[in-house]
Amino acid sequence: MNQESEARVSRAVDYFMQGYGCCQSVVAAFADRYGLDEKLALRIAAGFGGGVGRLRMMCGAVSGIVMLVGLEEGQVLGSDREGKSHCYKIVQELLAESKAQNGSIICAEILGLKGHEKAVGNYTASERTAEYYRHRPCAAKVESAARIFAEYLERKEACDTKEQV
Repeated sequence: MNQESEARVSRAVDYFMQGYGCCQSVVAAFADRYGLDEKLALRIAAGFGGGVGRLRMMCGAVSGIVMLVGLEEGQVLGSDREGKSHCYKIVQELLAESKAQNGSIICAEILGLKGHEKAVGNYTASERTAEYYRHRPCAAKVESAARIFAEYLERKEACDTKEQV
């Protein structure tokens, strides 16, 4: 990966280690590319933490990939079925890559919880302590998601360059 991509991956992990959620960390690392300021990016992605509102559904880091693909590839006309299909195709490809690397795209499965933390009303965020970071694979999943998206951008830019030649 190029230096800019590596810096974005590192930035995503840094955000997570500062206490931001998985989705926030991934999206904020690329926000400037799409004209989003940091604060707006963090707010947009805030509800996706903990597998969407701490429901342990789709991994927040993976949700970050989905949001970024929308920013990169998303259609802006409701009638643009081709554009919508293209966006969905890229989402499916990158999420398949994430699943292959991490074993799942479901937060509970990634954490090995098998649904045990899905209790109704459990919306309290975990305290970020050394113990939390030691037992959670989340930083590695944030890194994986940011790397998958950065590599996608590099492949896309390489194809765009070849087409211009």
